[in-house]
Formats: sequence, structure tokens, C-alpha cells
Amino acid sequence: MNKYILPIVVVVLVAGGIILNNALKEDTKLADCGSVTIANMNWSSAQAIAEIDKIILTHGYECDVELVPGDTVPTFTSMNEKGEPDVAPELWSNSLRAPLDAAKEEGRLISTGNVFSQGGEEGWFIPEATLAANPELKTWEDVIARPDLFPNPENPERGALIGCPAGWACQYINQNLYKAYDMEAKGWDLIDPGSSAGLDALISKAVNDGTNLVTYYWAPTAILGKLPMYMLEPNATHDSDEWASCTAVADCADPKPNAWGFSAVETVVTDNFSEEASVAMDYISTRDFDNATMNSLLAWMAENQATGEEGAIYYLENNEDNWSAWVSEAVKDRVLEAL
Repeated sequence: MNKYILPIVVVVLVAGGIILNNALKEDTKLADCGSVTIANMNWSSAQAIAEIDKIILTHGYECDVELVPGDTVPTFTSMNEKGEPDVAPELWSNSLRAPLDAAKEEGRLISTGNVFSQGGEEGWFIPEATLAANPELKTWEDVIARPDLFPNPENPERGALIGCPAGWACQYINQNLYKAYDMEAKGWDLIDPGSSAGLDALISKAVNDGTNLVTYYWAPTAILGKLPMYMLEPNATHDSDEWASCTAVADCADPKPNAWGFSAVETVVTDNFSEEASVAMDYISTRDFDNATMNSLLAWMAENQATGEEGAIYYLENNEDNWSAWVSEAVKDRVLEAL
């Protein structure tokens, strides 16, 4: 045998063994992913993110993924008490700060970080046209003093503050702020818009008709990306202790004036998921979205009346440079092939 052949054969066999070993390791990891349940919240950004996670975990990591209906408070409660679903992709955690911190400290739930890298934005908004016509309306109390400018269609003698749909954590926050600022006595009604679609419709109608409206809203969202709205300045500073003990608590007896602070929007997972779904946990811990990209996606979804799944596919097809940084080359290729 040629003296050079044996070393070459050895090198080839070793290299082949390494490649095969790495492939087997990857297959083992993929097999370890198992079943994953993801909360599919009832607003557009959360639905798009849940579907993005589903596509990447299903096709990139061969997980068995199920989306389950969710909402902020019911999903948190179920995860905290029952350990399911496994993942809440977009949890606006300021509204759940005290119980969420307790769940983290006791090891039931784990935050993988902020799903929006720049945080969320929450507050009370009026159309910019309303501000242009009434430039003195800069703060919450400026608006609270003028219920006549924001009449309740059902009772025009009183003003209407549009709050959050039932089941959203911000419902409690708006109820407590309404009470803290004594808005009922000052001529205001707090209105439940019924749903996310109902809230969007009220805002769109006010802006398009040139009528006045004061409403809770948040970003990143398609509405604030498309429509000219002004976020009112709170007259109080954010008191985190009051927030945790009362402002964000249902039926707080004696809420004090307060304001939204930095809005942490976290991905939260159960302890069992973090221990058992290694590759899925690695992915979930890595991915996040900047607000500009998400606003753009949500605007596209709104304009095209797209579902969360359609939004996810649009995002993955048009933002490969972003999401490919979250995964390996092999995972990226499998996702692209699936699209």
C-alpha cells in the first residue's frame, strides 16, 4: 500500500465520523424538542409572533407545536397554576409585575427577555387633529378637565374614555386610573370597546371623521404606525410600588394617581419547558423584534387584512437577515425550504 494512502484514509474516516457525529447530535437535539404549546393572544403582533415561532420550531427544529387561544391574564394564570401553555410570546408584564415576579422567584415561570428590544409603549392618546384644534390639551389632566370635547355617543352629557376589552390586563389599569383621577365625578364614563378590532375601529373612525377621541393604546401597532395620534403626557410619575400593589391589581380599593413606566414586554415560559425543550428554549431565548420592523409588519397585515399566519410568512420571507441571526444555517435552510 502506498505510504500516503493510510493517513489519507484515516483523515477521511475521522472527518466523516465528526460530520456524522454532529449530524447525530443535531438529530438528537431535534428529537428532544418534543411537543410545545404556545399562547396565541388575540391581538395582531402577538398572533404574528406566535405563528413565527410555530413555523421556525416546526420546520427548523421538528417540534410538535400547537397554538392555543390566549389572553394576558388567563394565559398567565394558567401558566402559573397549571404549567400550560409552555410559552407566552408577548406578555405585557407591567400589568402582572407582582404575581409574575413571585412566579419567577418560586421557579414556576422564567422570562427569556424582552420580545420587543426597545420595549413597548402604553398610554392615553388623542388624534393629532384634536391637539391641533386644542393645543392646550397636552396632559391627562388637561383632557380630564374637558369631558365636553369627548362626548360619549350613548350619553353625550358625559365624556368617554375608551379603555381595554375585558380580559386584557390593561382593563384593570384603566379602571384604577379612572378611579384615581376621580373621572366619574368629573363627568366621564369608562367605555369597554369590546375587542381589539372594536378598539381599532373606534380610533380609525375618529381620525377619518375628524372627531375627538381619548383612548388607551399601545405600540408597536399598525394603528399608531398609520394614523396620526398624540400620546398625552401623564401628570404623575411612575410609582412602581403603587403600580404593583394597586394600579395593576383588579378592584384595588384606593388607587392613587400613577402613570405607565417603561413597558416591559417579555416572553415567558414555564419551568418544565425550559428544562425539557432545549433547542426550543435556545431559540425562544434568542429572538426579539425591533419596534420599527414590527410596526411595518403590522401595517402590512392591517392593509392586507392578513391573519397571524400570513403575517408570519410575510415576515420570514422579507426579513431573512433579521431572523436568520437567531438560528443555525441548517435551521434557516429548513425554514426557507418550508416557505
